[in-house]
Amino acid sequence: MKDPFAHTFSIVARDSITGEMAVGVQSHWFSVGPLVAWGKSGVGVVATQSFVNPAYGPNGLKLMEDGKSASQALEKLIAEDDGEEYRQVAFLDSSGRTAAHTGSSCVESAFHYTGKNYSVQANMMLNDRVVPAMKSAFLEHSELPLAERVVKVLQAAQNAGGDIRGKQSAALIVVGANKVENSWEDKKIDLRVDDNADPLVELERLLTVARAYEFMNKGDLAMEAGDVDEALKQYGSAEKLFPDNLEMKYWKAVALANSKRFGEAIPIFKGIFEVEDNWRTMTMRLPASGLLNVTEAELDKIVN
Repeated sequence: MKDPFAHTFSIVARDSITGEMAVGVQSHWFSVGPLVAWGKSGVGVVATQSFVNPAYGPNGLKLMEDGKSASQALEKLIAEDDGEEYRQVAFLDSSGRTAAHTGSSCVESAFHYTGKNYSVQANMMLNDRVVPAMKSAFLEHSELPLAERVVKVLQAAQNAGGDIRGKQSAALIVVGANKVENSWEDKKIDLRVDDNADPLVELERLLTVARAYEFMNKGDLAMEAGDVDEALKQYGSAEKLFPDNLEMKYWKAVALANSKRFGEAIPIFKGIFEVEDNWRTMTMRLPASGLLNVTEAELDKIVN
């Protein structure tokens, strides 16, 4: 086979409430994400692995976008693939219908399980307990947001034995329930760990950081709308998730200064400047851009 390897375990899943769809994957192979995980908002998601034929990703999404169900799209591509016995593929469409294929020549332990709103699949696993563990984890963590739920599934797979070769990379994508006009809006979450001794630990950390920055973005939008109290609430939520990040502290201080709460803002600024003085220079540049609305005297108090 000339196709790239991606012997691995993965999940495709949909949140029945939000309609979001996700792919999560871990493998003992460098940079597994770009090969395995495919998705398009309002259409569906695809995981293509084992001896990977990456064309299953874009071609499967196109068929589902054209109105094929997950099973119809997968059946068509399998029928056209001379190497289908080496493939392991899972499709999920925007209605939550799933379909999967594990070719007869996939390296054991190789298996998949499909259900409403999810499919879990694995090949070249240490044992036969991996896929059942993934199924159980998905069903047991229904209270979690989809991305966090998918991470739990991947962790369960690893804890059950995982890839017989070990672990190296992981990825997580989440797309929305509805189609978007702009391609850059398509992925709500797009995280990759390309080479790491413990990729799921790093993936979970990155997801926490991503959630923190979601709060930061909401804070920025609140500031644009002139709602300082809401901005402070969102910045505070971000800081709780990522307390050592200077930038999150910084924009909270800016929001406080813009609302003339200098007694609260100045100690935060001072702490930031002590760690990295470039933030002091940054602060002196902000008034010209309209991001810090203070008088010259107030600015002097902040930076000096």
